[in-house]
Amino acid sequence: MPRYSRSRSPRPYDDRRDRSSGDRKDKKRKREKSEERKARKAEKKRIREEEEVRQVAELSVYSATDNPFHDVNLGQQFRWHKKNELEKKQGMSLAESQRRDTLRRQEAKEELERLNKRRAEREVEQRLREEEDLRMQRMQESAQMSEWLAKDGDFQLEQERRRAAIRIKEKRAKAVDFLSLNLKYANPLEEEEDEELDEAGLEIDLDEPYNIFENLSPDQVDELYDDIERYLNLEQSEVNIEFWTNMMVVCKDRLERIQTDERMGVAAAAAVETDITALLSGKSYEHLVSLQRQIQAKLTSGEPVDTDYWEGLLKKLLVWKAKAKLKSLHEVVVRNRLEQLRKRQRDEALQAQEELLAGVAKSASKKYGTDVPAVPTEAIQEEVVPVEEMEPYDRSMSPGLLDITKLPAEERQIDILTEEEDRRALFEQRHAVAASRFVPKAAQPITEVQDQEAASGADIASEALYRQEAERDLDEEEELFNLEENIVNPTTYNWEDKYRPRKPRYFNRVHTGYEWNKYNQTHYDTDNPPPKVVQGYKFNVFYPDLIDKSKAPTYKIVKEPGNDETVLLHFSAGPPYEDIAFRIVNREWEFSHKRGFRSSFDRGCLSLWFNFRRNFYRK
Repeated sequence: MPRYSRSRSPRPYDDRRDRSSGDRKDKKRKREKSEERKARKAEKKRIREEEEVRQVAELSVYSATDNPFHDVNLGQQFRWHKKNELEKKQGMSLAESQRRDTLRRQEAKEELERLNKRRAEREVEQRLREEEDLRMQRMQESAQMSEWLAKDGDFQLEQERRRAAIRIKEKRAKAVDFLSLNLKYANPLEEEEDEELDEAGLEIDLDEPYNIFENLSPDQVDELYDDIERYLNLEQSEVNIEFWTNMMVVCKDRLERIQTDERMGVAAAAAVETDITALLSGKSYEHLVSLQRQIQAKLTSGEPVDTDYWEGLLKKLLVWKAKAKLKSLHEVVVRNRLEQLRKRQRDEALQAQEELLAGVAKSASKKYGTDVPAVPTEAIQEEVVPVEEMEPYDRSMSPGLLDITKLPAEERQIDILTEEEDRRALFEQRHAVAASRFVPKAAQPITEVQDQEAASGADIASEALYRQEAERDLDEEEELFNLEENIVNPTTYNWEDKYRPRKPRYFNRVHTGYEWNKYNQTHYDTDNPPPKVVQGYKFNVFYPDLIDKSKAPTYKIVKEPGNDETVLLHFSAGPPYEDIAFRIVNREWEFSHKRGFRSSFDRGCLSLWFNFRRNFYRK
């Protein structure tokens, strides 16, 4: 057998193996390249879709995160397939269709931009409108708050003045009380305010307001300073503010003088004050103003002057200016007060004159037997009117003439007086009044009073019982119940011809309270109680003048058809009293005396007290 040598030459199957392994590597490489290509395509597709979604979101202003209409296709581009097919059938090319779509999208985009711009403008306008509304609301609240503060200040000021009037009336007034009430005369007062000041016992002070510091101790000056500061914060009138400001200046000067007296001694301070007073006293406000300008010019001139002296003099000059202002205002106060006193005296004189003329007219009517009208007050004050100011007489100024034949018979009997006779009688009455020092009042006619029978003991006791019942305080759960009902069919009485019918007096009460049943206990508590219900009544009807006192008045319950909630309680008595009725709640009465029931007729008073029955259910 031939022997085969072992050689390392490759065998055919080895070549196939090598080729197959190389093919596998190439396939693997190609597969890897295809996967990379797919990944790149997928990335490009994703980027393109995101761009489309971005463009759609830009056009629609909505995104997938902001989708108020819950559109599931919001991120997809809309394609109108049927339109495309229709355009193909019509022979429209793809480029023309895309151009039209691009133009339409551009128009839609511009339209959306305009809409977005308008919406932004509306939002800005809405924000500006809201800010303007808030600003107006704040202004209104500020105005209202300022008005409330002004009203509160006026109220506090009025309370201070009232307290001042009370302290003056009770003889425990402070220094500021006289200043504040005297200041009210700076303006003309109403009659009510004038009466209030008169009731307080305030008389006008003839001294200037700043002289009040002369009789005050240092502690009282400190207290007056605080009071002036309080009034200065409350006042609204310019005149009053100026008054209190000047008083504040004088008060500060007084406090400084007290401190100077303590530091330098009373004698040294008084010497300096005397020199300044001699220099500035008696000068008018205008003179003080010109002197102030001269001192200020001297201080600013740069010349060698005693600066301390002139500055102290200027400071005192301001105080004397405040005093001059207070003096001029005090003159106005005194003038207004005197004018009011004169007016009151004139009013009292006119009233007394009217009463006097009324008495004279009554006496004259008795003398002549006719009714003479009272002469008006203006007729007494005869004024001479110049001829050129008098209006020429016209017949239309006088009333028309009367035909005496058309008057009634009783009026024809009245004496007719001519104008000269009437004027002569008037002058005689005036001379009689002027000549006599005392004119007695006309005697009043004495009216004859028929003798009435003395009130019986029962009537007095009934009246006392009525007053006692009316003056008794109501309990916490009681209310007045004096609502009388009209009787539909009033009763006719046989004694109407003999006695005059009249209704009795009454004083009734109704008792109310809470009914704590199971429902109310479940739904209410003591903090939020249930509605009150009627639990009983107390009727007190007074018959003091009964003719037949042996028969007691009676009562009865009258039910109305169709009304189950309420009934009428009728009270009947003998002459001379009519029947009366009251409407009460229709519930069952409690007739036990322990439960408050009472039905009695004593000393002319019918008392009917009762409570309603309360039902308790137990399981």
